[in-house]
Amino acid sequence: METTVNIEHMTYQQRIDTLRATKLQQTYDKQELIGAMDHDDWALILPPPDRRNIVKTMSSSGMPITDCLLGGFQVQSNHPSGGFFGPRAVGENFSNLLKSHPVYIDPVSSIAGGYMTNFMSYRKPHWNPDLDPGEFLREEIKKYKLLPGIGATQHFCQDLKIGLDLGWGRILENIRHYRQLHGPAKDDFYAGLEAVVLGLQNWIERHADAARRMAESETNPEVRQNLLELAEINARLVKEPPATFREVCQWMLWYQTIARMYNGSGSLGRLDQLLQPYYERESAAGTLSDEEAIFHIACLLVRDTAYIQLGGPDADGKDVTSEVSYLVLEAGHRLKIPANVGVCVGDSIDPNLLKRSVQIMFEDKTGFPKFLGVERTAEGITRLGYPIELGRQRAYSGCHWSAIPGREYTLNDCVKINFAAVFEYAYNDMMASGAPPSTALLWERFAYHLGKGVDATAACLDFHMDHMHQVYPELVLDLLCYGPIEKGEDASHGGVEFYNLCLDGAALATVADSFAALEQRIENEGRLTWAEMKACLDSNWAGDEGERTRLMMRSIPRYGSGGSRADEWARMISQEFTRAVVAKPTPHGFKMVPGIFSWANTIPMGKEIRATPNGRKNGDPISHGSNPDPGFRRDGAPTAMAVAIASVQPGYGNTAPMQMELDPMITREDEGVELVANLIRTHFKLGGTQINLNIMDAQKVLEAHKDPSKYPDLVVRVTGFSAYFASLSPEFRQLVVNRIMAQGIN
Repeated sequence: METTVNIEHMTYQQRIDTLRATKLQQTYDKQELIGAMDHDDWALILPPPDRRNIVKTMSSSGMPITDCLLGGFQVQSNHPSGGFFGPRAVGENFSNLLKSHPVYIDPVSSIAGGYMTNFMSYRKPHWNPDLDPGEFLREEIKKYKLLPGIGATQHFCQDLKIGLDLGWGRILENIRHYRQLHGPAKDDFYAGLEAVVLGLQNWIERHADAARRMAESETNPEVRQNLLELAEINARLVKEPPATFREVCQWMLWYQTIARMYNGSGSLGRLDQLLQPYYERESAAGTLSDEEAIFHIACLLVRDTAYIQLGGPDADGKDVTSEVSYLVLEAGHRLKIPANVGVCVGDSIDPNLLKRSVQIMFEDKTGFPKFLGVERTAEGITRLGYPIELGRQRAYSGCHWSAIPGREYTLNDCVKINFAAVFEYAYNDMMASGAPPSTALLWERFAYHLGKGVDATAACLDFHMDHMHQVYPELVLDLLCYGPIEKGEDASHGGVEFYNLCLDGAALATVADSFAALEQRIENEGRLTWAEMKACLDSNWAGDEGERTRLMMRSIPRYGSGGSRADEWARMISQEFTRAVVAKPTPHGFKMVPGIFSWANTIPMGKEIRATPNGRKNGDPISHGSNPDPGFRRDGAPTAMAVAIASVQPGYGNTAPMQMELDPMITREDEGVELVANLIRTHFKLGGTQINLNIMDAQKVLEAHKDPSKYPDLVVRVTGFSAYFASLSPEFRQLVVNRIMAQGIN
């Protein structure tokens, strides 16, 4: 696919504005054809009209989505189920997809390429039916409504420096060298890796050829020159490593694009560090201006909403914030599109980076950037027995998570226990036991079943680790990790150095408020009995009396109000969950790391849960991550929220983010920037680990909720990811609306 435009005499900013307009049009086209997109704002471009095949499928995060397959391409099955499994079949099918994939060249951009389909959507079934976890695990998953991680993909971070140093030619040579060294036993794995590289080289080369053809017929001299440069750059990058700042951005885009297409991976890591040596060299030589550097970065960001860390400590604790950190911020600021850039905050980190970030957030109101308490997460990983130097090397590279680039397999954000499901099972267990009900007994049953849920999840993780390499190996991430090529082993099966498997809890406020409401209204005040409570829950608060009781249960001092029993229950739940997760490794010896994060699962997890004692109704969403429920205080005080969430951090290196919405009125205060910066710093000093922040006009959001087309460029931070508000389903838009209304935003 080739686009035409006149860029004669356009400034870099005008070209950025044009790229943004193109993205908005492409997003609108997807909204019209695909519908709601309750996930990251993927930069996927629709294929040409004659090659569009719309399907219902599952995303790489296990969520149902509508997607667009590439007409004219068919996968080759190697199994009676119709699926394709194992490294050779997966690699060869993906290679064939790349060879069939159209080219995309925007002559306004300084880099070529764009993806038009998700390879994951061709996987049916996703799991090899011959590999059965067994009746016991199936029943435990059903009992506790677990998201067990079996078959989960990506959610760890490659090291792009490997590719920037070697280029695809050397990577291919290494694959062939070790393929010969290891012999037939590992030939399928190397065949899969080699197929991926060959497919990508074909795709890059076709872009170089297309750019050259476009240049031959182009009459605009500036457009023609840009196309010739794209042709020359990409012809080199088929084999050679990148040599310039622009080439690095182009090389990264190729990798990020195939990673995103292969299994949804959006991890990028420490972009400022990766770009810094090229920037220093070319700036000193006078061959790269800041304006040009910003433009190249913008061209990268507009084509993929990768997860990026700016600033933060190196292994020795020295801050690496640089000129490039600010250039990346500026590129995001000028684009004003969904972006997943995290800015490090801490005592040892350049305070001006935080200040500039808050200023941009005030100006743009796009939820950009987010804020990372890297000193807390680095310290946390030491509690697992690792040196602080390793903790500092972890790079932010996903919604709420970090990983050591190229060395650590984590399954971050893929594995979750719904505290509300455990609570529901424990409550029913208690009520059926014949013992006198009490919150003490309910807590005992909750802790017991939470431990059972953790044990079942651990067994599921072992099953995943035993078999994932046979089903759908991490071939694209394997290419830029230390060990898979050398050992002939997938990252999911011993290929990398460290294995720290994430396990998140969800529905913290739902359960904490439920415990507190039962304790206060039944045991302390005697305003209803356990039998009456059960009748209300079983009937979903039916009738006038049921509604009166529901409102009474909701009106207790809730988690986040400060000094309440609900706050104490929240801490107890977090501590018990953390204890259960870190008490022992999985049966096969893998460490598990606790976090508290629901991602976009608040709605689907809630649909599985009946009414809860906090006043929630059947099927309503569970609470969001570690946040208090909307309306936890009449004033919605940000400081109270910051204190509450800091108090429930698991503290082992994974996060429990704070999702916060602030009134845009604060941007008009003389000290507004400093007030918000101080709030961010205070949360991290108290123990917080990540802040996802929105500053937005409630009236504008309400109008956009009623008519999304009214504000097509409205960007919100939904959770760990940001998206165009108009791309979200009505249910997801309502979640955002509920948050801002509950916090009293005007």
